[in-house]
Amino acid sequence: MAHFDLALPELRTYRPDLSEPEDFDAFWQQTLGEAREHDVDARFVPVDAALVGVEVFDVTFAGFGGHPVKGWLVLPAGTTGPIPAVVQYLGYGDGRGLPHEHLLWATAGFAHFVMDTRGQGCDGDRQGDTPDPVGSPPSHPGFMTRGVEDPRDYYYRRVFTDAVRAVDAVRSHPLVAADRVAAVGGSQGGGITLAVGGLVPDLAAIAPDVPFLCHFRRGATLTDRLPYREIAAYLKARRGGEERVFHTLSYFDGVHFAARGRAPALFSTALEDEVCPPSTVFAAFNAYAGRERSMEVYSFNGHEGGGPYQQGVQLRWVSEHLKG
Repeated sequence: MAHFDLALPELRTYRPDLSEPEDFDAFWQQTLGEAREHDVDARFVPVDAALVGVEVFDVTFAGFGGHPVKGWLVLPAGTTGPIPAVVQYLGYGDGRGLPHEHLLWATAGFAHFVMDTRGQGCDGDRQGDTPDPVGSPPSHPGFMTRGVEDPRDYYYRRVFTDAVRAVDAVRSHPLVAADRVAAVGGSQGGGITLAVGGLVPDLAAIAPDVPFLCHFRRGATLTDRLPYREIAAYLKARRGGEERVFHTLSYFDGVHFAARGRAPALFSTALEDEVCPPSTVFAAFNAYAGRERSMEVYSFNGHEGGGPYQQGVQLRWVSEHLKG
């Protein structure tokens, strides 16, 4: 796919005029307040994963509504004192998978917490173990339109709340340095990372790769690729519902969370990415409120972005910010 979005000089200054709900902050304050009425109750059960050099824990903690959410905590073997932690959020459709799929950050000397995404893990590369016990009215297959008629019912209200509670959970572990926690993720995980960066004021760093869930209206009208296409397919049947749907989505837009983020941030985008078009990513990047932000641009890549090259960039960047 050749370049299809705005030219790079235009992307670097792209600041769409998006309508932010007047009660955005109150909505999230109430949502997280209700979640924190439940103790995070993080349980870390040792697992024999047949791995040398790391220790693995099967984690369960209380997310949205007190619902149990799964995860993995992977530590460098022999860790005796608090160390920096990296909390990772997963791409669309993926579950937490198996422990041996998550070795990068622990072998670099970090505590690595991988959050399972509720209701996902059956149509991606990795199996999930966390159900979503909350039903929704009719939705297009996938997750983008589940409960989309009302922000209180929307699927990502639960996911973003789980993600904030995942930070609370990992900080509760005695071998984690609570003041040195970073959030990372790609695609959907990148969008979740932006949300957490806007909702948790004291993160040490965030690194959203090719983030999804940004500038929903542009994503739904610019690309034919899933998952943004789920919104268009839903509205094809729900004629006249456009403004109501995009009003709900405005409570979950990465651009609005970016405007509240303060931690140092490392973004990435790819100019041939039809899944998360670069203009949607730059809309969030250009809105980011933190003083320290940078963008890695991959000119001839699609949704894979920088792949392992970007992982290398991330490793060095996160190490600088968490280990000093």
